[in-house]
Amino acid sequence: MANNQAPQGNHDPAGSTQMFRAFVDEAPQGRRAAAPSSGGPRIGLILGVVAAVAIVAAVAWLALA
Repeated sequence: MANNQAPQGNHDPAGSTQMFRAFVDEAPQGRRAAAPSSGGPRIGLILGVVAAVAIVAAVAWLALA
């Protein structure tokens, strides 16, 4: 039975390493570009949570009054 996990001799692991490094080098640039646009949804989420808490508090206050 052949060992399929061993390198075959013509496989160049440096090629995949170079592709991985290129991928890692590109990833932070994409995050920096997306960071300013993610502020809008985050503010909307915070306002939505505050509004939901206010509504629940108002309903609880009316139920207990």
